[in-house]
Amino acid sequence: MKKHTKVLASLVVAGALSLGAPLAAQAYPAPTPTTGPADSSVTGSFVAGGTVVVSFSGFAPDEEVSISLTGAFALSATIASAADVETQTVTRTADADGNVAVSITLPANAYGVYTVTATGLDSGVAITETFDLGGGAAGGGGGLAATGAGDLTGLWVGGGALVLTGGAIVVATAVRRSRQNEV
Repeated sequence: MKKHTKVLASLVVAGALSLGAPLAAQAYPAPTPTTGPADSSVTGSFVAGGTVVVSFSGFAPDEEVSISLTGAFALSATIASAADVETQTVTRTADADGNVAVSITLPANAYGVYTVTATGLDSGVAITETFDLGGGAAGGGGGLAATGAGDLTGLWVGGGALVLTGGAIVVATAVRRSRQNEV
């Protein structure tokens, strides 16, 4: 009977570990460092083939700023004079007030979420702006709507608690039966 208890306890521990690994994997969001009064805005035509202007502030005067665009067919986009999710990066110089802006002409087959990140090469200031063209297929509008699952931490914690509770009940029952059989 002891052998069964050990096996059962091992299974409970393995189950708890299998639930804990995915939980730990999503627990830490990537940091976005900012210094000073960093700010950003995005305006324009949020459609495939449209042009958007993304403005950033908070960089050091005349600082070189790396600006990257990530999204569907981003390599086909034109950033100010620059198949699936791609990234394109250009470098611009902030003005005397620490501001930089880029005009982005989106490709005709653009869809989904685009992220524009500006990073000061000297200050390390990183500012991100995101905009959504909607859709889920080339040309937009043809795919399923993005419903967003949200944060699943509560689900993982609840499931893990249920597994641990169930395992504890099974182990306690096995121990109790083992002790009754000894008497």
